Amino acid sequence: MTILVTGATGLVGARLLPRLVEAGVDCRALMRGGKEAPAGVAAAKGDLSDPASLAEAVEGVSAIIHLAAVFRTHDTDLIWKSNLEGTRNLIAAARAHAPQARFIMASTTNIYNANSPRPGREDDAADPQQAYPASKLAAEKELRDSGLNWSIQRFGFVYGDQDGHLEAVPKYAVSAKWHPAQRMSMIHHRDIATAMQLALTGAMDGRVVNIVDEAPTSIYELVELVGETLDGSSEPLTNPWHLHVDGTLARTLGFQPIVRTVHQAVHEKLM
Repeated sequence: MTILVTGATGLVGARLLPRLVEAGVDCRALMRGGKEAPAGVAAAKGDLSDPASLAEAVEGVSAIIHLAAVFRTHDTDLIWKSNLEGTRNLIAAARAHAPQARFIMASTTNIYNANSPRPGREDDAADPQQAYPASKLAAEKELRDSGLNWSIQRFGFVYGDQDGHLEAVPKYAVSAKWHPAQRMSMIHHRDIATAMQLALTGAMDGRVVNIVDEAPTSIYELVELVGETLDGSSEPLTNPWHLHVDGTLARTLGFQPIVRTVHQAVHEKLM
């Protein structure tokens, strides 16, 4: 099995690829010109914005793990171009040159509506207002309508392996005016690898699946875990299910997180 991974040097890809290599997976990374692939990974020169460059990258692969995305920018045009148009280009290349490949796309649980009456479920209607989740939801639709053998993983808040993401929560909490009691569904990098390896077996084919751990954790607790403080509040939550998603489907498909809670990650020094 040879798989192509996009976003190989990003937050998720840089931590997923070594785990796939360690598991014995033959990996190929889509890399822009002048960049080197990680150790043990073959480089496939190409760019998601250049459709012609993708033909050779997908040739002969049995699976594609599409992680590449843009989200840390106020440039909404770039977000849409990268996340939607880039995905369209990759889908077209797969249809033309690797139509039998399993296409696994990373997405986000941020697509769920803030006023959801329950933890977000995969079949809930969603109308995200921000460019990043809206572009990912649009890209999901492109893949679902592609005719390829697809699966989509919607990640909770990704953390661990010294990625610095959790340490940014205090800043996010202040800027987004999150209630300190708001609970957020999360996933450790180790269990993104767990989920991806399961998806490579076909267990998630034709499914959109939330990938989250077992204990949504309050913003107040998360801020304290990274050594900072946040003002408390006894005011009721306006939207108690915002940022909280349902991981039941993943469990029925065989996904069991190794890092079950962020507290376990702290205890085992996996941060």
